[in-house]
Formats: sequence, structure tokens, C-alpha cells
Amino acid sequence: MDTYLLPTAMRELPAPWHDLTYRRSQALEALAPTEERREQARHVLRTCLPDRRQNVHDWDEELRDFYDDRDDHTLDEADAWLTRIMPTTSQVTRERVVQVVGTWADMGIPTVPQPPTEQWVDRVAVEWAASVRQALAYDAFAFIERATTAGLLNDGEAEDAALLAAAFVRVGVAVEAAVRVLVSLGRPRGEQALMELVRDDAVRDFRPYVRSRLLGLRRPVYQVRARKVTRNEEPLLPEGLQGLPYSWHTDFDWGATPPDSHSLARARSALEACLAVERAPDDAQMSSGAPADCRAIAEVVRALMPYPRLVTRERMDEAWRECQALGCEFPGTDAEAFAKVWCTRIADRVAAAVFRWLADLPQGGEAAGDKEPAVLSATTLWAAELAERCARCGSAVQEAIWFLHRADDVPGSMEALARLAFDPSLPVTTRNAAQEWAR
Repeated sequence: MDTYLLPTAMRELPAPWHDLTYRRSQALEALAPTEERREQARHVLRTCLPDRRQNVHDWDEELRDFYDDRDDHTLDEADAWLTRIMPTTSQVTRERVVQVVGTWADMGIPTVPQPPTEQWVDRVAVEWAASVRQALAYDAFAFIERATTAGLLNDGEAEDAALLAAAFVRVGVAVEAAVRVLVSLGRPRGEQALMELVRDDAVRDFRPYVRSRLLGLRRPVYQVRARKVTRNEEPLLPEGLQGLPYSWHTDFDWGATPPDSHSLARARSALEACLAVERAPDDAQMSSGAPADCRAIAEVVRALMPYPRLVTRERMDEAWRECQALGCEFPGTDAEAFAKVWCTRIADRVAAAVFRWLADLPQGGEAAGDKEPAVLSATTLWAAELAERCARCGSAVQEAIWFLHRADDVPGSMEALARLAFDPSLPVTTRNAAQEWAR
């Protein structure tokens, strides 16, 4: 008696859903997403949904690594035997898996035990059954997404699709396809489902992906807020930063800004303002240790406050609440500490951009072209002083030291580098960076 690996509902799926070969996807692409077929796709999802979390991965990753550098098709041929012996859902049995494993052994697949053990057969059986669920779910979600994009789903269908998609994300099956359906549903239904998922502990390792797609839906909300004027809002950055026309979009890059008296005065004012920003403690800057969390938080802050003039208490509080809603973790951090961290980071990015711009200007004996040599010479003096101060307080250290190196023929610049290089009170990273360029 055959030992079936799939439940009865999956074994009884109608054509083309029961087909486990490449022909299924081709057939589905040719079908119009009628109401009856949309219901059929959701039925497929309900039958494929496992009752607990699955560990679905590519077939035998060790084997794939083994064949990475080989120009042959042995691995593809091995995979093909699965659908060759089990072409439909009703034929997925343990006995047929034994046949496949035996064929792999005859082919000399290096990771197959000789002879295949019962435990190894069981492992392949479980993974193949999970792989079938995933493949069918992917196609079903793709079918529903096509219908959603065409605007064919009614409210009841959309609600059912959202619930099914969220359920598949929670069990770790066909996650990307499920999330794409939620994104296609848009706001508010898809967005709400994604918002619930991103705060669900069951999502775990899929959280960064879910959050990244949710951010895509939330971005228009941030853009609307960023366009609002800051009337009656409390600015968090000094006046010398509020007037800067440069944004996060180019990392506050000054680009081709000419070094005239106006822009040089603005640069000096910006650096002095950066030094006036209260620096957040180092441990607070690491309040969210997960890299994926840090990237998401940065995106929210940039989107809500793209220019320094928009950095206000009210918008920082909004960013704090938004990041919490997105499931970002802040152990031991509150809204006030969050604001200090980001004011510090914004000031550091501005300072870095200013020093990069200043370092590219003609220095000392370089040809100044149609620039203003007298103004540039005077600029280097105050910029060198501010560069040392920034490096000492930990702001834009690399850029400040590079500027001092570029201005090496200006009185005091090399002395400043030497002080930074050998001051035992400074962090080792700062001293090492200065020693690299000091002479």
C-alpha cells in the first residue's frame, strides 16, 4: 500500500494544478483569471497551507555547492527524476521517493549514502512534499496577483487572499509570492496585513523582507508629510544647518557648488553648527543592533525629514512611532534618545559632505582657475581648525583627516594631523587614520 506524502485534498486537485511538471505554469499563464478560476486558486492555497512552520530550501544545497564549478547537467538530471517518477500530486508517495533515491545512487550523486539509509529517504520525502506545497502556492499566488493587478478581485476575495497570504508568510512557505499579493492589494488591506506581520514573532527571519515591501507602501505617506511646512514645530538642528539646500538623496553632497564667498561662508556655518549638535552617547547610537532594522530606520528618517530644515521634534517623534510600528527594536531607548542619535548622525553626514567638497577645492599651490585664491587660502585656515575639532569629537573623522592631508601645505594642517595621530586620549581608530596621512 502506498504511503502518500500529501493530504487527500492536494492529491485530488484538478488540472492543471495537479501537474508537478513545467507544464503547469505554462497552462496557468494561458488561463484568464475568471471568478471560478480565482476561487480555484484560493482553494489550492487552502489545501497547500501546512499546519505548522516549514523549513523549505533548495534541493540538497551541499550537492549544489559540489557542482558549482562543473560544466555539466548532472544536478538538473537528478532533480528531473522527481517529477519524472511523480508527475502529479496523486503520485507523491514514499515508495516513489525510494525509486528516485535509488536512481540518484546509480547516477553516483556524491551526497547520496551508499546504500541510501531509511533516514535519508525520509529526509528527501519530507523536503519533496514541502517543495511541492511551495511550488503550487507560488503559482496560486502569482495567479491571484495577476487578477489583483487587473482589478478583478471583489472585497470578499481580497479579504480571503490577504488572510491566506499572511498565513503562508507565518508558516514560511511561498513567502515572496504571498507578500507580493499583499503589496498588490495595496492600502489599506494589504498594508494592514503587512503591518501585522512585521510585528509578529512567527515571521522571524522573514521580517526584513516583509518590512522592506511594507516601506514601499508607506513611502507615499512619508512624502506627503515631508511636503508639509514646519510651522509651529520645534527645530532640533542649529540655524547653521537649517538653511542647507542639500538633502539625504545625495547624502548632502555639495556637488558642483562653486567656492565663492557665499558658499564658503555657508560651509563654515554648517561645520560650526555640526559641532554645536549635542552628540549622542556611543551606546545609544547602537540602540538597534540588527542591520536590517538600522536600514529601515534610516529610510524612515530620511523620508520624513529629507532636508535639515525639516528635522523637528514633532517629526522625530513621528519617525520613532513609525519605526516601532514597523517592528524595529530599540532596547533601552526612548524617543528623546532616538532624536539625539539621529541629530548626531545627520550632523556627521553634513560635516562629511562639507569636508569632501572642501578637499576637492584647489589647495595651496594648485591652480585655482577662475576661483578666488585669496578666499580659498583664508578658507583653508578656518577649515583646518574645524577639521581637527570634528575629528576630536568623532564627527566625520575620515573626511576631516583627509581634508587636513589635502591641505598639507597650509600652516598648521600637518601639526593638527600629528596631534590627532599621537593623542592618547583619542580612540585608536582616529589615531590610526591620522597616522596614515601624517608625516
